[in-house]
Amino acid sequence: MSATRNSPNASSDIQDHADHGDRPSREEAEAAVRVLIRWAGDDPAREGLVDTPSRVIRSYEEFFAGYTQNPHDILARTFSEVQGYDEMIVLKDIRFESYCEHHMVPIIGRAHVAYLPRERVVGISKLARLVDAFAKRLQIQEKMTAQIADTLEEVLQPLGVGVILEATHQCMSTRGVHKAGASMVTSRMLGTFRDDPSTRREFLSIVGHSSGFSVSNS
Repeated sequence: MSATRNSPNASSDIQDHADHGDRPSREEAEAAVRVLIRWAGDDPAREGLVDTPSRVIRSYEEFFAGYTQNPHDILARTFSEVQGYDEMIVLKDIRFESYCEHHMVPIIGRAHVAYLPRERVVGISKLARLVDAFAKRLQIQEKMTAQIADTLEEVLQPLGVGVILEATHQCMSTRGVHKAGASMVTSRMLGTFRDDPSTRREFLSIVGHSSGFSVSNS
């Protein structure tokens, strides 16, 4: 058992955004919620709303906890004692909750994450934590898909990585076009998952997608 070091190629967009010096105070954040309540047409001083600003801020701390996490650190501890195991590792149906960066409404879905190890493997709970580290931020699904796959590739340096996200977006179901039930599917395939059709087919079969599934590299 040993620990890997953070990749020197770590992308700047996975750093802790919460460290910015201009981050508002908790009091300022709660005051902003009161302004929004007033803008919506209600009275933030009435009994049912008087504690709402503090509740909203506590919720935001949970919703956006990913800004306080470094995804590379989540994958830092790896294992080499795998008795020669060299087949695909897949964790599927990882439920996630994120928030659309355009409207700040929920994106709810599931992720399927796979990699083909070169020498080292990581604990399976770390794959779920990696998904959450990126999900608990303001996001677009395409970017989140790429971030998960690229971080796995950078830190573990496996033979290949495959990531598929399936999600419903409340910016489509509760506003705008009001298309409830529509889901979006995005993927990123790297290494053998992109170059070897048989590896890609095996992954798609395991997670329940047809072999004709369209693969995106973005």
